[in-house]
Amino acid sequence: MTSPPSGRPLRADAQRNRAKVLAAAEEVFADLGTSASTEEVARRADVGIGTVFRHFPTKESLLEAVLVTLVERLAGEAEELQSADDAGSAFFGFFSRVVAQAAAKQAVTEALAEAGVDARGVTGRAGPGLKDAIGALLVRAQRAGAVRSDVGAGEVMALLAGMSYAAGHAGVGSDVLRIAFDGLRPR
Repeated sequence: MTSPPSGRPLRADAQRNRAKVLAAAEEVFADLGTSASTEEVARRADVGIGTVFRHFPTKESLLEAVLVTLVERLAGEAEELQSADDAGSAFFGFFSRVVAQAAAKQAVTEALAEAGVDARGVTGRAGPGLKDAIGALLVRAQRAGAVRSDVGAGEVMALLAGMSYAAGHAGVGSDVLRIAFDGLRPR
């Protein structure tokens, strides 16, 4: 792991502190919104405010790192699920978890937009990995007969984006997910 501002490798204790700050920031922004203070992030991470700013000189840089971490975590989860025994359950379960986490991701994305930062650029390095991993999950689910063969990764990504947006703004429930899933399943 490297420190974003300097590019130099971090010491082990600095890596732990950075991870604690990111975990706390994700929790704080999910609980209190992105207007929550960096002081609250430091408190929940059990570090000083100087440690937060050493790793993330601005709140925007902290928000960017939280968003990248979320996307990288989802990509890693999707990659791990590629070896699941039940490809259909892996695909639909992953889809459900992405939508469930959408409100937190959306809050971060919107806060970055308000600060003039394009979230697509922020997630640029992690986004393709997520799309590839979702595509692989889709292909496995299709081969298992759990998802229609005429559905492509682009359609799945569009559905995920739409459902995630709806979850962040309208509180999508399990009924709406069930309807979307019924549309993805073979007839």
